[in-house]
Amino acid sequence: MTALLIENIAPLMFGALVVVLLLGYPVAFSLGAVGLGFGFLGIELGLLRPQLLQALPERIFGVMANDTLLAVPFFTFMGLILERSGMAEDLLETIGQVFGPIRGGLAFAVVFVGALLAATTGVVAASVMAMGLISLPIMLRYGYDRRLATGIIAASGTLAQIIPPSLVLIIMADQLGKSVGDMYAGAFLPGFVLTALYATYVIGVTVVRPSWAPALPLEARTMLEPNGASGNRSLLVLTACTASVATAFWQIYYDRYHPETATDERLVITMLVGIGVAFTAAVANKALKLGLLSRIAERVTFVLIPPLTLIFLVLGTIFLGVATPTEGGAMGATGALIMAISRRRLSLSLLKQAMNATAKLSTFVVFILIGARIFSLTFYGVNGHVWVEHLLTSLPGGQMGFLIAVNLLIFVLAFFLDFFELAFIIIPLVGPVAEKLGVDLIWFGVLLSVNMQTSFMHPPFGFALFYLRSVAAAKPYVDRVTGRTIAPVTTAQIYWGSVPFVLIQVLMVGLILSFPDLVSGGIAKKEKIDTRSLHIQIPGSKGGEGGVNFEQDDATKALERALRGEPEPAKSAGDEDDAAKALERALGDKNDDDKTGGKESADPGEQKPEQQ
Repeated sequence: MTALLIENIAPLMFGALVVVLLLGYPVAFSLGAVGLGFGFLGIELGLLRPQLLQALPERIFGVMANDTLLAVPFFTFMGLILERSGMAEDLLETIGQVFGPIRGGLAFAVVFVGALLAATTGVVAASVMAMGLISLPIMLRYGYDRRLATGIIAASGTLAQIIPPSLVLIIMADQLGKSVGDMYAGAFLPGFVLTALYATYVIGVTVVRPSWAPALPLEARTMLEPNGASGNRSLLVLTACTASVATAFWQIYYDRYHPETATDERLVITMLVGIGVAFTAAVANKALKLGLLSRIAERVTFVLIPPLTLIFLVLGTIFLGVATPTEGGAMGATGALIMAISRRRLSLSLLKQAMNATAKLSTFVVFILIGARIFSLTFYGVNGHVWVEHLLTSLPGGQMGFLIAVNLLIFVLAFFLDFFELAFIIIPLVGPVAEKLGVDLIWFGVLLSVNMQTSFMHPPFGFALFYLRSVAAAKPYVDRVTGRTIAPVTTAQIYWGSVPFVLIQVLMVGLILSFPDLVSGGIAKKEKIDTRSLHIQIPGSKGGEGGVNFEQDDATKALERALRGEPEPAKSAGDEDDAAKALERALGDKNDDDKTGGKESADPGEQKPEQQ
């Protein structure tokens, strides 16, 4: 019995953790308790030494010294301030008026605003609750299908998990030992592809079931021109001019003069140029009273400037290399405070609420990480990582079989665990295996982050569904505009509404597996050095123009062979010197120079190699 226990202690430890979590105990304490329990058991069985547990204090101090995690409270604080600054209300009202005349207009507005909020707040709860409070009553007022309305709001809110600056990507980068900036760059394109898939689904609904997503009636359009026109033509002209200038800038500045620039940097700078053109046109039109832009065109421009400026402050500075993610988060938090002050929304009570919520979330993350460190110390001590590696590398299908199995595991566990728990428990186990199989860890992290989005949308435990349930009407109410009684939103409607968007998220996982460049296309390619072309050149020495340049340099060849891992070849009788003497000769020993008069090697057969 003891031998069987010793042989299978790693799978027993993992199984015990799953059982304790399913019993409903807090994740941080479950991880710590299972880790300590099996640690003492391993010591009793002779598998571990008692000195192993003395490493715990150092591992816990390592959590507190982790600079990457500093970004978590900054981005959380920024999101909570923005949630209460009135930005979401202005965005939803304005974009709703832009898309209102077309079928599904309010749903398109929710998707668009969800992407903008994701790129500014990075917090799912803030996005879902803000859009649920503002958009859901309007969508119900004008006859939207309840499943479509609740599903699009919850799904658009979860975009904050994949569009930078996402807390998931920060934790993922920390667990995989990669740069947060690279993880953000890798997730940039997939986030907006997923946004486009949501919008495509809405288009499909408006074609197949037009009654589910009607256009806004004329009396609900409040930003019409004096002659009754919508003003959207002026907005389209301004958008076309802005896009033309931005495209010209991309083609002339980047394609012609700087083709090596990474995609993420191109997008940020080109977006900044477009914003500048639109803002300049709107300011000039208003200040000089030119009358070239409609009310809606001016309104959209001025409403979009604050969030787009915040996006540049946070993501632009990170992608351009001006700031680290932590510094970008600090600038974003400062920008959010300035925005709240400018809107006269900042108060002492608001500041206290935001700081308390930030402290709670940050403490939650740190406690889970401490528990995960305790668990991993014992798990690695009993060679659990070897068991996981053997289990996953023995799967049929090689690299693709491993990726499919891990994504299925994440998808199933997402029914019961949220993304923090998945990131701290599963990623440290599968990350080393992925690296051993040759999987790029940035690509792997973005792939799993898209998959982890489903943890917010899975019935019955999806957190985005709970956030929406907390703000959706649970009882019948009288609409203040139409005076009609609106039926409550049921939990079943929220659950069924989430199903199509979970399938879309799974489709996005499949797209990343099929088209890896969706992730790697946004990452700057690092130049690889070919060690076979290495040559040592020491300036200031005699023996060649501008430096050392002697035939068949033994020292250089020895270094090249060492870098390539090749064995040292046998010396022939005709060899003049070994590598060390050749290097001494290259350094231009003064005494030798005095004796030889600074001449080249005495062997007439030596000739200078060509510069490579």
